[in-house]
Amino acid sequence: MTSVMQTMLGNSMLFGANAPYIEGLYEAYLTDPALVSDGWRAYFDVLQKMPSAVLQDLAHSPVVRAFAALPLTGAQGATQDAEMARKQVAVLRLINAHRFLGVYCASLDPLNRHLKPEVPELDPAFYGLTEADRDITFETGSLVGSPRMMLREILQLVRQTYCGSIGSEYMYINDVVQKRWIQNRLESVRGQSHYSADMQHRILERLTAAETLERYLHTKYVGQKRFSLEGGESLIPMLEHLLQRAGTQGVRETVIGMAHRGRLNVVVNTLGKLPRDLFAEFEGKHSEQLTSGDVKYHQGFSSDISTPGGAMHLALAFNPSHLEIVNPVVEGSVRARQHRRGDKEGREVMPVLLHGDAAFAGQGVIMETFSLSQTRGYHTGGTVHIIINNQIGFTTSDKRDARSSAHCTDVAKMIEAPIFHVNGDDPEAVLLIAEIALDYRMTFKRDVVIDMVCFRKLGHNEQDEPMVTQPFMYRYINQHPGTRALYAKRLLEQNVMAEGEPEAMIAAYRRAMDEGINPIQPVLNDFNKEHAVNWSKFRSGVPWNVAVTTAVPREQLQKLAERLTDVPTDFKLQSRVEKIIADRRAMGNGELALDWGMAENMAYASLVAEGIPVRLSGEDSARGTFFHRHAVLHDQNRVQWDKGYHIPLQNIAPDQADFIVIDSILSEEAVLAFEYGYASAEPNSLVIWEGQFGDFANGAQVVIDQFISSGEAKWGRMCGLVMFLPHGYEGQGPEHSSGRIERYLQLCADYNIQVCIPSTPAQLFHLLRRQMLRPIRKPLIVFTPKSMLRSKDASSPLNELAQGSFQPVIGEVDALEAAKVRRIIVCSGKIYYELKAARHERGIQNTLLKSLSPEEVAIIRLEQLYPFPHSAFEAQIASYPNATELLWCQEEPGNQGAWHRIQHYLLRHLRDGMRLAYALRSSSASPAAGYLAVHNEQQKAVIDAAFRCDLDIKSGARQHAN
Repeated sequence: MTSVMQTMLGNSMLFGANAPYIEGLYEAYLTDPALVSDGWRAYFDVLQKMPSAVLQDLAHSPVVRAFAALPLTGAQGATQDAEMARKQVAVLRLINAHRFLGVYCASLDPLNRHLKPEVPELDPAFYGLTEADRDITFETGSLVGSPRMMLREILQLVRQTYCGSIGSEYMYINDVVQKRWIQNRLESVRGQSHYSADMQHRILERLTAAETLERYLHTKYVGQKRFSLEGGESLIPMLEHLLQRAGTQGVRETVIGMAHRGRLNVVVNTLGKLPRDLFAEFEGKHSEQLTSGDVKYHQGFSSDISTPGGAMHLALAFNPSHLEIVNPVVEGSVRARQHRRGDKEGREVMPVLLHGDAAFAGQGVIMETFSLSQTRGYHTGGTVHIIINNQIGFTTSDKRDARSSAHCTDVAKMIEAPIFHVNGDDPEAVLLIAEIALDYRMTFKRDVVIDMVCFRKLGHNEQDEPMVTQPFMYRYINQHPGTRALYAKRLLEQNVMAEGEPEAMIAAYRRAMDEGINPIQPVLNDFNKEHAVNWSKFRSGVPWNVAVTTAVPREQLQKLAERLTDVPTDFKLQSRVEKIIADRRAMGNGELALDWGMAENMAYASLVAEGIPVRLSGEDSARGTFFHRHAVLHDQNRVQWDKGYHIPLQNIAPDQADFIVIDSILSEEAVLAFEYGYASAEPNSLVIWEGQFGDFANGAQVVIDQFISSGEAKWGRMCGLVMFLPHGYEGQGPEHSSGRIERYLQLCADYNIQVCIPSTPAQLFHLLRRQMLRPIRKPLIVFTPKSMLRSKDASSPLNELAQGSFQPVIGEVDALEAAKVRRIIVCSGKIYYELKAARHERGIQNTLLKSLSPEEVAIIRLEQLYPFPHSAFEAQIASYPNATELLWCQEEPGNQGAWHRIQHYLLRHLRDGMRLAYALRSSSASPAAGYLAVHNEQQKAVIDAAFRCDLDIKSGARQHAN
């Protein structure tokens, strides 16, 4: 450092009158290094790199002032001034070091188990500053406060700010405005809170409520799991302060997501659930309306509270034990609520997510959710993340086993979110950080993280014995008096409270618990929620097969087609897309049959024209994975990447509903969970998630298992989410063939979801419209085609959209003499067209021995696998009175696909003397063959088997399945 500095000082350009010129150059360099000459850029690069990242945010104005103050002559004076300039730079580096590294010496652990590490960069001696220098006055640069202070005052300020109960990480943020904002908020108060006596009383009151509830439950319901908040009680005053402050800034709804740690405490002491209702759950009370229900620490809750800025609606999301999966669900719910309010900036609806430290560091959905946070289709105006850092996961507290990063929060740095670590035993510091975090979120519309370092008084649950694995840690915990006791002592010592007042608070709260009431939560019981959704019409018990009109008059269809194919003037389409649009014009005029992409777009157009919003997302949904949708058209002459596109579905009618199509990040789990959250909060929008291939949903299985298929049974949460899963065996290998039909059918019960495989574009058109027009909201799983997308066989004339409806079962379309039919083949999806073609070939060639003749075989398409359309299917079977064989044919191996689930339904409809058979691939560990030749051989064998006379027959008595 010294030699470089001497070189700088030896250059006459740095002296006196040249200082403003240098400052201007440096300002330009900080804006863009390319704006200055190569020589100056190299010069400033050296300054930026000395000796570590600590210098990179070094304030330059004090250095320039020091240069300007140097005399023009005098070697001895220059030497003295050079030494002073060196010390000035050292002081600025020391300030910056505290901003970067002070967190490592902050007093964050309430247990004080570990010695603080030695951080040389925080010691003035590291920079050559001596004890004598502490009484010298230096420029403070960007440090908030006086522009000149003695070194000892500077040290006191930065240590109080960055090495006390708060440890901050934010210097990695590239936006200087954000960094300066955080510095101002922290350094202006030196990281210290200044609350009134009334506020301090309220803090203790909230701590008392948090602790006393846990102890009350512990003695009243011995041994029952509740996942206690003890050790982290500061969460309750923090949440209240955060929500009250948010209310003053215009937030009208807050959606909270959290796992089970402290959940019951939050439900009672933050959302205002009556203790008597909680006690009833401990005693076995449950809803008769839910088919299964869930444990109390997974349940959600909602209420309305008063704030200084007006009423606020609170919603605690339901969450299973897959701890962090609730995060994107909450974000989706928030986005839906913001959309309903027209809240584009996220000022009125806010997400708050509570995490555990081990889960935050360990679960990948955290990273996926952060990745969504600033994207166009998923941003919610920033999320306040609160980590209840117990310093232990299940039984592991050793950092060497818990994570590979220095802090559990390091994943948040990927989006440059500021991180505020705070000691949970200092509730006033906790509230101060809650203020700063909220204000940051509201100012910059970005995520922010609060890491409240605390401890877990009991085991993972109340039946667990933590001393077994963590005797050292729990010796400290057992000696800890508790956050409430420490804070009460502090207020007594400050004469804020009188002797006996803290104990009186405990007694008052216990009396309220005995009465089953909540004495201090400002809950509004009769608040009229203007933006609430009325779900009652979807709870009316309407049967799943209720008939609705999904057809659209032909004249209207033609107008919709005109709008879909209207391309702006001078908008140059890519040649292949131009042909597709031209064909779609012909389809709209009735000159060509509609392919899949056109029928799908027509369904969306008809819905938005009727005032029903559509939201479609997936990894390549705008164009479509298979070059089939083209919901977004791109101008080939565009000169800017973010301009020159046209979305026809946003230009259907002047007063149409919104159409949103999103090319999502390469994520299945977080994106599907987001869309589930959106759909569960917005029943009046068609919400679709599309897998690039059907088996990509494997990466989101937890969302399917824990939310989509079971959310209504466990929590009463209705959801009309649609999943598009491309499916079909075309020789593309095991990873891109199967959408895993068997997995969804295995989850079917209690009429919880719909599983459909439409075989024509018209079927998809009616299916999507039915999803929104029926007064029913159930998830819809649609196995969509790949090779069928542009097949002429799998096309639909315009009239099929103008009449009819979705058919759960499609009967034989060829003119067969019913009395001659001996075998009925039942199938779903693409294989229907292969069976039909094979029957036609057999009729012409008649060369295959041991095959039934074409007129002996009827082919029925089962378009809806669940709920099974018993009446429609039975009618089809009855139309062939002489058929003696019912054969299920599928492309998938026998241990996959629909066979194991569907056979029970087929057996139910067998007539006396009728036999059940199947044609399918042999059971396999892999979904499909990887070799094209093997695929072709297997596919041919399945088709041949469907027509053979000498089948291996499965026979059985008629059985009944629900």
